[in-house]
Amino acid sequence: MKAFEISFKVTEHRELELPYALKEVLPHGHVVRVITPVNESAAAKEQEAWSRLTIEQFLSG
Repeated sequence: MKAFEISFKVTEHRELELPYALKEVLPHGHVVRVITPVNESAAAKEQEAWSRLTIEQFLSG
């Protein structure tokens, strides 16, 4: 399995815009797996932390 790390641009239609160089190396007609780390906002991280704390305290009685 080959792996490529590359940045993509998300278009206004929420599609990934593939760089030309990557299009040349991807096999035509094959399924590829894409793993996309996304930067979370501070608000989303804070909400997740509060949710986790709430669950932990609920389960601890």
